[in-house]
Amino acid sequence: MTFTTPALDPRTAALLVLDYQQGILASLPGLANPDALLSRVAGAIADMRAHGATIAYVRVGFTEADWAAIPPANKTFSFIGQQHLMHHEEPDTAFHHQLAPEPGDITVRKTRYGALSTTDLDRQLRDRGIITLVIAGITTSGVVLSTVTDAADRDYQLYVLSDGVTDPDPQAHQNLMTSIFPRLAHIIDTAELRSLLHESHPDRAKSGTA
Repeated sequence: MTFTTPALDPRTAALLVLDYQQGILASLPGLANPDALLSRVAGAIADMRAHGATIAYVRVGFTEADWAAIPPANKTFSFIGQQHLMHHEEPDTAFHHQLAPEPGDITVRKTRYGALSTTDLDRQLRDRGIITLVIAGITTSGVVLSTVTDAADRDYQLYVLSDGVTDPDPQAHQNLMTSIFPRLAHIIDTAELRSLLHESHPDRAKSGTA
């Protein structure tokens, strides 16, 4: 079965920039070209911003109370709590300087994998009339997987940027991008995003410009 990528209205769309943090990028083993990845995501941010879309930044970071609240049953985050890792004021938990938020952008801090479960991001998006999410993030098998599945359950229209997500496990990344995510989201790259924005921008449509 072939699916046509639906139109994207930037007035009701948000680009989610997930976990693009200094320390997380530095910790990824074997990331072939982080500068190219950052450049592509920066371009997507600029394109979405230029067409009036919302930009939402999500980062992971913990307070002392957050560490204490993590139960031992949580296989991943109990270790973070016990070791007191990723304090929210540490420089490594800041957004990468090439993708810095601007005034008017949404910024939230989370304490689990997904962008929605431990934040008020869903409410902020709904308050702005957002019904479509474009997702860029690291890692594919972490924040991207959790956010895509959660957002799909919340009935957002979803696009995943194939060249704006990455994972230290190439096989996991490939399986998610080819087998799992296409059931939940439209898989596009940053060039296709630019084309969709130009095609659906109301001012450009009226003027007949490209």
